[in-house]
Amino acid sequence: MPTRSGLLIGKIFGIPIYLHASWVIIFVLITITLQSQFAQEHPQWTSAQHWLVGVGTSLLFFASVLFHELSHSVVARTYKIPVVSITLFVFGGVARIGRDPSKAIQEFNIAIAGPIASLFLAGAFFGLTLFFPYSTMPGALATWLWETNASLAVFNLLPGFPLDGGRIFRAIVWGVTKDFTRATKIAAGSGKLVAYGMIVIGAWISLSRGQWQSGLWLAFIGWFLLNAAQESVAQIAIRETLTGLRAADVMSHEVPTIARDISLEDYGQEALRTGRRCHLVTTDDRLVGMMNVHMLNSVPRDEWTNTSVQAVMIPRDKILWATPEEPLLALLERLLAADVNQMPVVDGTENGSHIIGMISRDSILRVMRTRAEVGPLAATR
Repeated sequence: MPTRSGLLIGKIFGIPIYLHASWVIIFVLITITLQSQFAQEHPQWTSAQHWLVGVGTSLLFFASVLFHELSHSVVARTYKIPVVSITLFVFGGVARIGRDPSKAIQEFNIAIAGPIASLFLAGAFFGLTLFFPYSTMPGALATWLWETNASLAVFNLLPGFPLDGGRIFRAIVWGVTKDFTRATKIAAGSGKLVAYGMIVIGAWISLSRGQWQSGLWLAFIGWFLLNAAQESVAQIAIRETLTGLRAADVMSHEVPTIARDISLEDYGQEALRTGRRCHLVTTDDRLVGMMNVHMLNSVPRDEWTNTSVQAVMIPRDKILWATPEEPLLALLERLLAADVNQMPVVDGTENGSHIIGMISRDSILRVMRTRAEVGPLAATR
């Protein structure tokens, strides 16, 4: 999956929609392929018409992918599951949700919504072909889109996690075993088998049939699914490692502070001297914000001397907080979703102003490494 969201192009139902850099590659390839296909099948059209239908079909295809992902998102929201964003990338699209479903039926309904949406679009575009023959521009566009959406629905129903079919399979196993972790491991195993099968079939198509483009693309998708399945197993290992731990177990009680009126030059010297990447900004012992190395580097170095910490710090009302009792797994997910490295821990006794510690991704990763080295039996004693 894409590790960075990409270019924000808008919001639908309040959900940010991003274009990943890799999307440009597949959009160009599909457009060129369609232009070439339409040029061969419709020589009576002008070159401008070939390109127009090619670009239009490609754009509507990605609109279809977006509709597919929105269907997942809308169902997730009905279960009060937050949807972080939707990103279009080289393999289609991915909807990032804030947490896993709490029940198997929720997982099933969220997963099945995507293929149903694609089948709905396939039916709608097929209906257009009844009114516009393939020799016309609308007919050619509609024919390609109904066939592609139908293929997209069928492909996504393969039991290869994290495809929709893999998530449907996980929901079924989860419902039978009542064990989410076991269901994920079984679904990931199925995903690996599907991925290896696609890689082998792709290699066979390339070598024996000479269809290098189709074969390599299929093998590449298989490789992507294999990595995604392996990542899902790693996520389960993280879940098991962090289960039972709270923010208070990992946080550092030492809370570094700086004054808001010092220059960025002085702050840079302080960061170099102590090696600390994050500080709380105070004035008269009152918290006013948070400063870190990332914010420091956002300002050109030649402006550090004449710029104060207060000018670039994160204001107090925009700081993300953690509570001592917050589960560590949920906290790690919040850190990753917000793309921040540290978070103050507050006890909530003074309207969130009493800071008792700091927690960071590094501290959580150290606990994960230690627990992995020591072993599960010792970690649960």
